[in-house]
Amino acid sequence: MSMRLPSRSSGLAAAVLVGAVAWLYAGVLPALVQKWANDDDYSHGFFVVPLAAFFVWERRGALARASRRPSGVGLVVLAASLLCFVAGHFGSELFLTRASLIGVLAGLVLFLLGWQHLRLLAFPLAFLLLMVPLPAIVFNHITFPLQLLASRVGEAVIAASGVPVLREGNVLFLPGRTLEVAEACSGIRSLMTLTTLAIVLGYFTERRTGARVLIALAAIPIAVVANATRVAGTGLASYWISPAAAEGFFHTFSGWLMFVVALGGLLLFHRALELTRVRWSRMREAAC
Repeated sequence: MSMRLPSRSSGLAAAVLVGAVAWLYAGVLPALVQKWANDDDYSHGFFVVPLAAFFVWERRGALARASRRPSGVGLVVLAASLLCFVAGHFGSELFLTRASLIGVLAGLVLFLLGWQHLRLLAFPLAFLLLMVPLPAIVFNHITFPLQLLASRVGEAVIAASGVPVLREGNVLFLPGRTLEVAEACSGIRSLMTLTTLAIVLGYFTERRTGARVLIALAAIPIAVVANATRVAGTGLASYWISPAAAEGFFHTFSGWLMFVVALGGLLLFHRALELTRVRWSRMREAAC
C-alpha cells in the first residue's frame, strides 16, 4: 500500500510527527545517555549514535536518488512501536520504551519517504539497537553463565600451573587469598564492545553479508576466551606476585590489556578470512 501526499501536507505531517516523537521521548533519551555515562557495560552507546549518523550520511547520494513514495504501512509500524512504548512505560520496562524509538523512526521513514528509503536506512536503524541496554532478566541470564565459565577456565589454568585452587561457584580459593569472579568480571562489557567493533569492522572491510556475520559472531568466543584468560592470569599474578595484582590499577589495566588482545584476535580472524577467500579464488581459477 502506498500513498502520495501533496508537498505541503507531507511537510506538515513530517513536522507534526517528528515534533510529537521528540516530545514523547524527551525523558527517555536523557536517561539513556545517563545510563551510558554511569554504566561501563554500556559506555559504547556513546559511539553507536555517531556511527549510525555516519552510515546515514554515507548513503546520502542513494537517498537523494531514491524515489519518494510514502507508504501507509508506516503508520502500522508507528502504531505498533508506540504500543511498545506505552507497554514499557506502564510496565516499567525500560528496554521496551527505549527500543520502541527505533521502531518509531522506521515507521516515520516508511510513512514519509517509502520502502526504498527504509531499505537504505535499514542497517543504520538496526545498528541503533546496540545503544539500548538489555533487559535485566536477559542481562542476568548472560552474565551469570559467563561468570561461571570464566571461573572454571581460571580454575583449570591455575591448577595446571601447579597452584592449589578450589572453586565454589564463581569464587576461587587460593592459598592465603580468595578471588571472586564478580559480575563486572564476567566479560559482558568487553563482549558487547567487541561485538560492536566487529560489526563496524565487517561493515568497512567486507562487502559480503556472510563475511560480516562471521566477523560479528567471531567476537563472541574471542571475548569469552580473553576474559577467561584474564581471570586465570589475575589469579596466578595474585599468588606469584602480590594480592594487589587482583585489585586496583593492576586489575583495571589487565582488563584493558586483554581487550586489546581480544581486538587483535578479531583482526587476525579477519585477516585469516581474507587469506581463505584469496586461496579459494586461486583454487577456482586453477581448476578452470
